Amino acid sequence: MADDIKKFLQDILTCVVSIDIHLQNKRDYNLYTSNITIQRTVERELEIIGEAMNRVLLLKPDIEISFARIIVDLRNKVIHAYDAVNNDSIWKIIIKDIPILKAEVEALLKK
Repeated sequence: MADDIKKFLQDILTCVVSIDIHLQNKRDYNLYTSNITIQRTVERELEIIGEAMNRVLLLKPDIEISFARIIVDLRNKVIHAYDAVNNDSIWKIIIKDIPILKAEVEALLKK
């Protein structure tokens, strides 16, 4: 795998880990929804993940990451349609999608 792709994958992994740190290593919906700083910080991490994924797809469109295009679309939504982003949709991503993304990126980086 090319070094630039590895760098972008590492950026994604760093953001995934940072999301856990921002959430104080808890999956607590009340903590997330009651703290606007945490919400905005997590959204920023998702923006970076989406941008890094976009760059990966430009270099390797067939990368083995589930929902890679959807990740980029989420980034665009958070940035350009911020008023349409809601806590429930972001929380679903945190709970269901981020763990899958983390496992896939870790596996790719081990290759």
